[in-house]
Order: sequence, then structure tokens, then C-alpha cells
Amino acid sequence: MTETPVTAPEAQSADQTKRQVLYWRLLSRLFSPDEQPSLENASVGIVGELGLPPALLDPGVSVDNLVQRFPELAAQFEGLMTEQEHEEGDEVRRAALVSKLLLNVFATGSGNVSASQLQSWKQDAGWFERGMGCEPGGLRHRVGDEELAKVLAGLEGDLVKRMRLREVLADPALAKQLTPSMSLIEQLLHDKSNLSGVALANAKALIRRFVDEVAEVLRTQVEKASAGVIDRSVPPKRVYRNLDIERTIWKNLTNWSPDDRRLYVDRLFYKQTARRTTPARVIVVVDQSGSMVDAMVNCTILASIFAGLPKVDVHLVAYDTRALDLTPWVSDPFEVLLRTTLGGGTDGTVAMALARPKIADPRNTAMVWISDFYDNRSLITDFEAIHRSGVKFIPVGSVNSSGSQSVDPWYRQKLKAMGTPVLSGHVRKLVFELKNFLA
Repeated sequence: MTETPVTAPEAQSADQTKRQVLYWRLLSRLFSPDEQPSLENASVGIVGELGLPPALLDPGVSVDNLVQRFPELAAQFEGLMTEQEHEEGDEVRRAALVSKLLLNVFATGSGNVSASQLQSWKQDAGWFERGMGCEPGGLRHRVGDEELAKVLAGLEGDLVKRMRLREVLADPALAKQLTPSMSLIEQLLHDKSNLSGVALANAKALIRRFVDEVAEVLRTQVEKASAGVIDRSVPPKRVYRNLDIERTIWKNLTNWSPDDRRLYVDRLFYKQTARRTTPARVIVVVDQSGSMVDAMVNCTILASIFAGLPKVDVHLVAYDTRALDLTPWVSDPFEVLLRTTLGGGTDGTVAMALARPKIADPRNTAMVWISDFYDNRSLITDFEAIHRSGVKFIPVGSVNSSGSQSVDPWYRQKLKAMGTPVLSGHVRKLVFELKNFLA
């Protein structure tokens, strides 16, 4: 008996069925921890046919562990979910690998979480980001992926909340397993008044590490942004590095000697490099209620970076139902964060009473107001008056790395009509606005 050859349409149909089995199993495990025997057995058979290890189907095995045991899989996870050309007939293998990433990242279970489990999830999330075509942690900085980054941040925040953080911090060995993240920092800032001794020291070390890491990223963004315009009123320095070769040659062309084929230069021209550095004042007002942690952390670090620029006078005010002038510590965001108290109500009028007297020269002042603006409606009168006075008023709904913050629609409309729309999204938007003001 001769075997009947499998036609291309039949092969495609078989591959489609296998992919459906793998994805139905994924959905089943995402919504229920209980195994479905028929789906599990079928999936094991499919993975075996592909020559992939059975551990690929085990959600208890981390992607890191899997790659260590089967190094050839590392390259297959890279860019797995990006839009690129893949080999024909490779769809089933891709489905199996994608299912592994999605299951390990999005099926976080319930109950208490240990420090090692949190660390393992972060590593899996890093592999997921590699599959999306970026480095671990890079998804939150990529334009167009804000919603997905927000989901990942939410999952991480839930895991942190389910961890017995105080017990972990009290144990140096466990505390070393923690890596700083916005979710973790938020919990540390909420709970810092309840910590002492070793636990408090470990919490401070984590906050310091996170501040330093974010500061490095933001400092790069500030350096890359526009750095001001050339001041033509300042004569150029007559030094070699400022020599304008092209202009010097052009202006001396009349001195060209055809006989000896030489250009005789009787005048040198130099490039103007001096930039306008008019002294400026930046007043940053930050809502420190619980919903604004991401913005508060980013903006306090950003304020410290701008405070380090020449001829920029930065003032920092934080508020909930009370206002606190943090200007003496503006150069050290670590100290600022330790002095803030998250949570409570919101009353921007107390912050305005503290911030408004700081405006000495309106035309040379920028006021950055970071809040969700669920606040006293009378504040709009103060905002309008400040804007009319010539102050560069920049309302910010969020400057984070994971998504948009909810902003009071009433305030959003009023501020837009005022000609100062609420800024939301990545912190680079605020960097751009401030650099334009200082230019």
C-alpha cells in the first residue's frame, strides 16, 4: 500500500489545529490554575513533535531556567513577537514559544509572593520584552507600547503588594534578591514610617539605587534635548577649536596665487559658540497623594537634574492637604522622597499659597504643576492669573513610564481653553518643555 501524500492545504489545516490547541491551553491556564487533561496531553504531543522540551509547558519553570538548560532556545525567544519574516511552517513552534512567555508573565496566581518569586517574574518579564524586540525594561520607554507597559507595571505592583515586604527587608539575604522598581518604591515610601533598623536601612538602599538608575536615564534625556540658541552678541573665542575653516577659506579666496598655487590667509574667522544662559526660575509643585507616586518620583529626580544646570534656580513644593517646601533638598531626590508622606487628601490651594510668593520675575519663571487635578475648583482662578502674568505654566497629569494618569475632565478642558493643555505620557515631554523654556 502506498502512502497518500499530504497536500499543502491539509498541512496548513493540521498546523492551524495544533496552534489552536496550544492557544486554547494557554487561555485555560490563564483563567484557571486547574489543568485540562485533554488540552495538556495534546500540547505535550505537539511540543514533542517539534523537538521542544516538555518543560516549555510547565509554568513553574522560569524562562531563565529553561534557557539555561536549553541554550539554543535563547535566540528563538529574541524578537519572537515582532513583525518580521519567519520561516514557512514555523507557526506552530512560534505558538508554543509565545504561549510560554505569555503564561509565565500573565498567570501570576494568588496568595503570598516571596522575594525569589518576584525576582523570577521580573526575569520572565524581561524575556517577554526581548520577545517584543526591546531590552528588559525598555518597553516602558517605547512609544506606542504605553498600554502594555502599564499592564506589566500593574502585574508587578500586585506581586509586590502580595509580598510580606517587612519580613523580606528585615532579612539581608532576602532583601538582596529585590531589584528596585516603581511598584516596589511606592510600597517602600508608603511603609517607611513602619520600618526600623535593618529593614529601614535595606529600604533606603533600594530607594537610593532606584533614584540613581532613573536619574542616569533622565540626565541622558536632558543632555540630548535642545541646549539653547547661539548668542550672536558674544564675540567668538579666538581659539583653534572654534576655527571656522570653510568660512576662512571662502573669505580669503581673493588671495589665491595661481603662480605658486597657494592660498594666502590674512584673516581668520571663528565660530560663535556662546549660548544664552539667562538666569531662570523653575517652580515644581507635586501632588504627593497616593495616585501620583510615579509622577512624583520622576519629577523630584528631574528637578534635581535641572537644579544642577548653570543659572537655573529650582524650587520644589509637595502637597496633599498640607504643603511642604522641599527646596533645601532639591538637589538630592533621595532625601526629598524620604521627607514625603504618600496618601491622604488633596488641597492645591495650600501649595499655591506657598508657591506663588516664589514668583519674582514672571517672564523668567516656569511653574510645573503635577497633579491628577481632582482638586479645589477655585485653583483655576490662580492658574489663569499666573498664566496672564507671563509665567510659563505647565500643567502635568502624569510623567511616568507606563501609561496615562486619570485627570479631572473639568480641569483638562479648562486648562486646554487657557492655552496650557495638560501634559501626559512619558517624562521626555516635560524635559522638552523645560528645555525650550530655558533655551
